[in-house]
Amino acid sequence: MSAGTKVGKKIKDEAQRVKTSILGGRKPSMKFPLRALSNVKYQPTRGFLELKGKKKERTLTVNTVKTFAQTLRMMALSKELIDTDDIATKREAYYVSKNWEAARFSEQPESDAVMDDVEALFAINREQLGFIPEEKGGDVAGKLVVVDKDRDTGKVLKIDCTKFGSGAYSIPISVEELNFETSAKFILVIETAGMFQRLVKHNYWKQANCILVSMGGVPTRACRRFIRRLSDEKKIPVYVFVDGDPYGISNIYRTLKVGSGNAAHLNEFFCVPQARFLGITPQDIITYKLPTHPLKDVDVKRAKDAMKNDPFILHHKAWQDALSQLVKMGVRAEQQALAKHGLNYVIDTYLPEKLKNPSKFLP
Repeated sequence: MSAGTKVGKKIKDEAQRVKTSILGGRKPSMKFPLRALSNVKYQPTRGFLELKGKKKERTLTVNTVKTFAQTLRMMALSKELIDTDDIATKREAYYVSKNWEAARFSEQPESDAVMDDVEALFAINREQLGFIPEEKGGDVAGKLVVVDKDRDTGKVLKIDCTKFGSGAYSIPISVEELNFETSAKFILVIETAGMFQRLVKHNYWKQANCILVSMGGVPTRACRRFIRRLSDEKKIPVYVFVDGDPYGISNIYRTLKVGSGNAAHLNEFFCVPQARFLGITPQDIITYKLPTHPLKDVDVKRAKDAMKNDPFILHHKAWQDALSQLVKMGVRAEQQALAKHGLNYVIDTYLPEKLKNPSKFLP
């Protein structure tokens, strides 16, 4: 049985269960994992944020009839996409609902939330359900050959990531069928497109014998899965280079390394537990005398929330100390702040100095 057939069967079985309850004169219900940071735990041996087990139950009542119907219609749309080997972006799924009469969504956040519920209900990522995000997966440059297939002929395609000139290879929505060839020593994951472009323009990957991956902010699931598979299969370390602020640390880095509370039902596959934090660290701000910006109220709140509620941060004293230091300093620093010392200081000095001691990187 193919993966698509298995997913289709799960949807059909759940729909049949609901139908049986209705025909039997009972109120149908569906149970969904509670997707929140309060319902996750972190175990270093597992390496990712995972659900504790709390669930919410959606029973068909007068008050829930619309959401219940929307959930069933979303399941039906997924089944149709699987049966026809098609896909729909999250935005397209929202517009499809405009044909659902009283069950249509008023705004896309409503549609996205129901889609996430269906994903959690079946513990299957939404790409397997036929739904894809609008954003691309990230960019890659450096010493890597991605082995893909031609969709029409099935012929093997070898994509050399050193051959894109001033451009880069774009990570596709689904990366499960890809294979890799590389002799690189490590993967350097970068938050901003601007810093990634600087390193690409000056062929930093050649100097450091590495693979460069641009996240473009909080990494998409495809980007995280790509890095995870590449690192796992080729046994090479992952170093992460983001802005020195609470968002870069507790949202971007934390999501890449251990996942998120909202997607805890899938974190096992969409995180990179072996990732280590290269910088920008609070200590880097001092050591490299970086220009800074004052922390905003939202930054301070995010840092304090992480130190109080985030299972990953709570487990690592080094991270509690780093965030506490940042709050006490009252400042944040961007990757580009290194340009104070020269546009290519990051290539000539900062990265070489940091990479001498990976064992000292934050966990």
